[in-house]
Amino acid sequence: QVQLVESGGGLVQAGGSLRLSCAASGRTFSTYKMGWFRQAPGKEREFVSAITRGGGTTNYSDSVKGRFTISRDNAKNTVYLQMNSLKPEDTAVYYCAADRVSLSAPDYWGQGTQVTVSS
Repeated sequence: QVQLVESGGGLVQAGGSLRLSCAASGRTFSTYKMGWFRQAPGKEREFVSAITRGGGTTNYSDSVKGRFTISRDNAKNTVYLQMNSLKPEDTAVYYCAADRVSLSAPDYWGQGTQVTVSS
């Protein structure tokens, strides 16, 4: 069982930056692939970014590529999402997710953190 707790959301002006954190419980964090998803009002949840167990490989949705950076610190059981050059369309609830095999249907989700980008 893994519990995920996101933090770092808030209100920021367009062009600004935020760093989201997701702290995981347990001693097996390094065995999980980690990802970030988001859900805007009236829209379905969508993939944002993912990182492999050791952090060596990352991938991003086209909408955030070049602006967002995912990273992880296995010693701290934490995954991060650095978000730069934020746009109003990035406004959403951001969720952290974990799965040992694939993030196509993650086993574990955090409660979400709100990110609001004003124009």
